[in-house]
Amino acid sequence: MPGNLTMSLVKRYNTFSDDLKLVFGCKVQRISIDAGFTCPNRDGSLDTEGCIFCGGHGSGSYGILRDLGIASQLEDGKEVMRRKYRASKFIAFFQAYSNTYAPLDMLKTLYSEALSVPEIVGLVIATRPDCLPDDVLNYLEELSGQTYLWLELGMQSMHDGSLKLINRRHNHDCSVDAVQRARLRGLRVCAHVILGLPGESREEMLAMAGELNRLGVEGVKLHLLHVMKGTVLAEMYDRGEVKMMGRDDYAGLVCDFLELLDPRILIHRLTGDGGHDNLVAPLWSLKKFEVLNLIDAEMEHRGTIQGSRFSP
Repeated sequence: MPGNLTMSLVKRYNTFSDDLKLVFGCKVQRISIDAGFTCPNRDGSLDTEGCIFCGGHGSGSYGILRDLGIASQLEDGKEVMRRKYRASKFIAFFQAYSNTYAPLDMLKTLYSEALSVPEIVGLVIATRPDCLPDDVLNYLEELSGQTYLWLELGMQSMHDGSLKLINRRHNHDCSVDAVQRARLRGLRVCAHVILGLPGESREEMLAMAGELNRLGVEGVKLHLLHVMKGTVLAEMYDRGEVKMMGRDDYAGLVCDFLELLDPRILIHRLTGDGGHDNLVAPLWSLKKFEVLNLIDAEMEHRGTIQGSRFSP
């Protein structure tokens, strides 16, 4: 994996989009799809309520045309991405719910359908750390030898108290085990981290950067905690039990996180939102590019880059 920040002409961190251009030689865009998966935290295996931040269609999956089949979702997404980003190649992003939580034969069928669509050059598969049995990991290892592949793991936090609070139903040891077993098979691992979880101090949030360095993940997605309609978190927010981070505080925290992060780790995301129709708070997150510009400006103001405070 690249670790040279001079690759990016405009960013002070190691961007996933730049790496895709290096690998494929053109603009490559992810297309989010819903393949009909569920989650052990919703189907009764562990719980039926889900994580406190997760809405009725899975966390972060708003806007997906889930009534269409996989191939149709991808074809529709290709047209959108061509118009919006002038992309010429695409990656199928299995995003909604836990996308390894099914029998292996079913997984093979779904992933194969996505890869059969013209101009789809790889897969990103998002899942939970407790949904990775060895037979699935073995197949992903085989598949990664045939196509460009990333495994996204919802770690969210390294603090078991926080994982319990958000009703994650797995502990950090489970995440560590999943990362280690995936990396033993040579899989690219992107860890999801939520900043701003209730009760976590700034120091506890930043400690996650050191843990990602220790585990050797290849990528990271940073999410700010945001409240979506119809979630347990929304009920807690209405009762005044949860406070949202301010925009400037979040941008500063992200910059601190980047400074501590191993410079070889690819940054897949630094912020996000749930869409205008579903977001309760913080409303400033809807202006995503303003937040990203603020992060860029703060990094430039500091004169720092990703990994400037990293100690191997």
